[in-house]
Amino acid sequence: MTEKKATNITWHEGAITKKDRERLLGQKGVVIWYTGLSASGKSTLAHAVEEKLFELGRVSYVLDGDNIRHGLNKNLGFSPEDREENIRRIGEVSVLFADTGVIAMTAFISPYRSDRDQARTLVPEGRFIEIYVKVPLSVAEERDPKGLYKKARAGEIKEFTGISAPYEEPLKAELVIDTSELNVEESRDVVIDFLTARNLI
Repeated sequence: MTEKKATNITWHEGAITKKDRERLLGQKGVVIWYTGLSASGKSTLAHAVEEKLFELGRVSYVLDGDNIRHGLNKNLGFSPEDREENIRRIGEVSVLFADTGVIAMTAFISPYRSDRDQARTLVPEGRFIEIYVKVPLSVAEERDPKGLYKKARAGEIKEFTGISAPYEEPLKAELVIDTSELNVEESRDVVIDFLTARNLI
């Protein structure tokens, strides 16, 4: 848990509530948390879902791991401590998005179960959807679009998840999608059907 250093601060409530914003948008503000190995298809799936939601007239936004490290989290590396802080920050940001009524989607490896569980506690029950984008390590290595596994195997990248750093699989993910068995469209439809069944869109 990160120490709270600011003192003499008070949360300020605005006149417009979350329910007001959700009514305006015709959807529920939720956090969809995609987790899985590098090259499992997290970002690809998140953006496919975003495109479909846009077609349906819904408002969503993808917070992508690499993109966030260009700005908000550019001062963080890949040590266990930095990974924890990376996920803590994105958890807080995703909550702000969801509070506006937006469907916030995060595409991060987020390898530690405790960090993902902590992010879950930030939103009300039923508003955090953990999606384990699951593939065998061999498939992720075969894909390797950025050449990261090859570098990790050669010892050029330290603390690489799945090779020299652990990945803790979710125990109670709302959805488990194996992208070695389902294509992008099929995977996307699983997510959209889930959101529809839960009356979130």
